[in-house]
Amino acid sequence: MITNSTLLTITISHSDVKITVEELVGSLSRKLKHLMYYGKRMKKAIAILFLLTIGITSCKTHEKEADKLGIAKKYYRAINNSNPSKTKELITKRFTTVDDGFEQKYNGSEYAEWVKWDAVFQPTYDILKIEKEDGVVKAKISKIDKRISFLHRGPIITDEVLEFEGNKINNIKRTSTLFDVEEFVKNRDELVRWIADHQPELNGFLNEQTKSSGLNYLKAIELYKNKKQGTTTTFKRNSS
Repeated sequence: MITNSTLLTITISHSDVKITVEELVGSLSRKLKHLMYYGKRMKKAIAILFLLTIGITSCKTHEKEADKLGIAKKYYRAINNSNPSKTKELITKRFTTVDDGFEQKYNGSEYAEWVKWDAVFQPTYDILKIEKEDGVVKAKISKIDKRISFLHRGPIITDEVLEFEGNKINNIKRTSTLFDVEEFVKNRDELVRWIADHQPELNGFLNEQTKSSGLNYLKAIELYKNKKQGTTTTFKRNSS
């Protein structure tokens, strides 16, 4: 019969070490508690690390989304200031605009030239609303300039969706919410007819969206308006 005082012999490196069962159980119990204690601490550490990882990932994702909103605001600021080089920095090498279903593709230099054309008419872009949603930026934009004032008699308002490739804008889809297309087309066609009859050297001012064609477009508007008002102004065709 083995009692609590029975001696066990454990051979370690050819030496006999004699301990009681109580001592052995006590030693194992202490080691088990030690392992359990540090095991719990390890679990807590792993749980905290996991939560921190989720938090950091969430913050980075939020920062990326916030960056898209910031990039969109920089874009509108750049075109409002008629800054072609800054605008070019914010878009992809292949860039697309879709205006009420009409698609136009540009490379960076072509869109910079469009900004130069737009600048001729001294535009003002007002951000009426802007927000990020599902990886895109949605904005409501009001635009007015000398060309729009003449053709539309007031600002044009559009809902715009800006899509991104990395940290650059690669697509802008515009849908007009305030645009009198009949008024716009009527005034444009009347201007084209009048120029053909009275200032044929400016014919073709609608054909391109470059700075030189923009200057001819503006001259055509001023000549037409001055004629209607009974004043005379002499312009030379811009071919630069």
